[in-house]
Amino acid sequence: MVTLAEVARHAGVSASTVSYVLSGKRSISAATRERVETSVRQLGYHPNAGARALASSKSNIIALMVPLRTDMYVPVMMEIAMAVTTAARTHGYDILLLTGEEGAQAVRRIEGSALADAMIVMDVELDDERLPLLRTASRPAVLIGLPSDTAGLICVDLDFAAAGAACAQHLADLGHREIAVIGEAAAVYERRTGFAERTLTGLRERSRELGLKLLHRPCEGSYASVSATLSRVFDERPGTTAFVVQNEAATDPLLALLRQSGRAVPEDVSVVAVCPEQVAAHASVPLTSVAVPAQEMGRRAVEQVIARIEGRGSQEEVVLLSPELTVRESAAQAPVGA
Repeated sequence: MVTLAEVARHAGVSASTVSYVLSGKRSISAATRERVETSVRQLGYHPNAGARALASSKSNIIALMVPLRTDMYVPVMMEIAMAVTTAARTHGYDILLLTGEEGAQAVRRIEGSALADAMIVMDVELDDERLPLLRTASRPAVLIGLPSDTAGLICVDLDFAAAGAACAQHLADLGHREIAVIGEAAAVYERRTGFAERTLTGLRERSRELGLKLLHRPCEGSYASVSATLSRVFDERPGTTAFVVQNEAATDPLLALLRQSGRAVPEDVSVVAVCPEQVAAHASVPLTSVAVPAQEMGRRAVEQVIARIEGRGSQEEVVLLSPELTVRESAAQAPVGA
């Protein structure tokens, strides 16, 4: 491993000069800086992270808390995590990924150590047990998600309530009056996970305003679960002419089961989804959808946390990304007589 002293000898300067160039703590002439940087590149020198942390009281690491649960669509979570990682590197930070379901204990572990300079927290519940600790933490923290009380917190999220309302409005504009919602797994609602609860709130409120009949049914997402849920919906509401799906794993089984039951999409039944763009675009019938902007959410969260690390910005801020509904091939005018 190349040492700082070897870089100094190669550049013909003192070790302290190399240190100042790398840390930016002192003004160094352009010619000397260029010579040191050339030596660093040619020798392949990388500063020791532990030594750098001791010297600066910074680790240049951001902890990303993303519990990987079996009842969540992991590809979306990992897309956000990758966006966070990529954005953090542009600012010179690495990511420490915490995937266990440790809850508040994970916050205490980061807060009580020098593992990370800041935290980004995902899978946020409306009454998340981590919130009291995050509000009083000495390290900056940003939530990707929106709890019921945002006081003293920095949050970034899609406006899921507006996304739900947009789905209901689109279907109402097409003449649909009875709509069923195929939601996430029951455990997601039992935990009162923010994105799922807020989407449902938006759907319910807009449906009430428009006089629509709305039926919500959680679903595990497997073929058998979607089949049972679909049968239940048509037993309870035989006049259902449209579905809103917020469950990525359920989209393909739903389209297949509707086709098998003799219901054509969109001629007989319309389907609108809240899901990632690639899921909607590559479905067997391309889905009209509100996209989950995973890349943008990750990037914005990093921007917010970097600003706080650098002493910029307030200690309380909510950034809500406006939903965009993209019309594809899965939704059409309600059948005559519906």
